[in-house]
This record gives sequence, C-alpha cells and structure tokens, in this order.
Amino acid sequence: MRFEPGRLILHRDTHHGRIAFVHPGRVISDDDRGLLIWVARGSTIAVETTLDGRFPRELAFPDWMAASRECRIAQWRGPGVLRFFPPGENHSVWFFRDDEGVFTGYYVNLEEAAIRWDDGVAAGIDVIDQDLDIVAGVDRVWRWKDEDDFAERLAFPELYWVPDEAAVWAEGRRVIASIEAGEFPFDGTWTDFRPDPSWPTPAELPPGWDRPVVARLGESPARLAE
Repeated sequence: MRFEPGRLILHRDTHHGRIAFVHPGRVISDDDRGLLIWVARGSTIAVETTLDGRFPRELAFPDWMAASRECRIAQWRGPGVLRFFPPGENHSVWFFRDDEGVFTGYYVNLEEAAIRWDDGVAAGIDVIDQDLDIVAGVDRVWRWKDEDDFAERLAFPELYWVPDEAAVWAEGRRVIASIEAGEFPFDGTWTDFRPDPSWPTPAELPPGWDRPVVARLGESPARLAE
C-alpha cells in the first residue's frame, strides 16, 4: 500500500509486540524512492515509560524489561523533523534541523524495515529500533551513536529484540558508504524542505493509535505477546 500525500499517519516503534513510541507524521511523498513524513514540533505523541514515569535510559536494561510499563501521552518538543523510510531497507534517515528550520545533519536510525498498516481512521508504519545509530553532519562527516546501549542489550539475548548483531553492523556500514559517497538521500535532497504553514499540528492521536503491532514474517504470536 501507499499513503496519499497530506495524510497524517503514525510512526510506531515496537519491541516484542509492545509499542515504544507513537509519532504522528504528515506524508510528504510516498513513491518508488520510499516514504517521507514530517513530524511537527508540538505534535501529540505517545511514549512508553515505567508507571512512575522513568524512561529506558534511566534503568539498567534488565530492570527496564522487568518493570511495569505503559504508553503515556506527551509532546514532540524538538524542532520538526523529516523522516525517510526507504522501501525494504533496515534503516530510516531523519533530517535534523535547528529552531529556525535550517538543516543541521542526518540521523540514521538502524531498524527492522517498516511494516505498513491501514485501518481507515488510523494508518501507519511499525518498525523495530535496533538501537545502534549513525550521525552525520552537513559535511557528511559521520560517527556511530549508542554503541554502548547496543552492547549492553546484546548481553541479554533472552530479553533483547535484535537477533543478529552482525546484520545490524553490516547495514550501518552499507549506509556509511552511501553517506561518504554523497548518494541519495545524502546528496542534499530535502535539506531545504519547508513545511506548509497551513498544516495543523496534531493535537491528539487518532482512535486506534494503539492497535496491535503488525506481525512480521516468521514472528510467532507467543513472541509478540511477550
């Protein structure tokens, strides 16, 4: 399926069938290159926390996984961000900006490729964040990010949702080669994007934002229910 430009869809990060975050994004384009969405500052989002309001990085990984958690309504407080999901690829590219809307660099989120869903009122994509990331400046000078988090979680394979460490590093190195070569989308495309000022900032999530996570090929119902 493809999403019509202008439609508001939901970008959901999921782990073992649980929703880690829900961010509403407006579709800019959806074509053979991939899906491009805009997440506006001040958008109403949902994010998973412990019942006392703590986030994953405030606890050791086993403690986080053992804690009672829930998705809470919050706001996207950073500058607006473009997010690009190339079809079938195990990463997305986020175009970071400053408060004046000037492009400041690329953020590559390594993740299992987006799975699409459309329930009518609510529609969106489900991904599985793999924690390891790449940051690249306007000059395309890059660095790895969150290697420590990735290593910590890999030490607990019975809890973690990443089954193949080598595949994640390989995907990262493949993207780095594209960054260094200045290939699309690291060739300046969309760096001058400006959102339509008439677009309303999402003030609430649509009914169905917390619908069951989409199962992936080969994923067992028992695993999704963990």
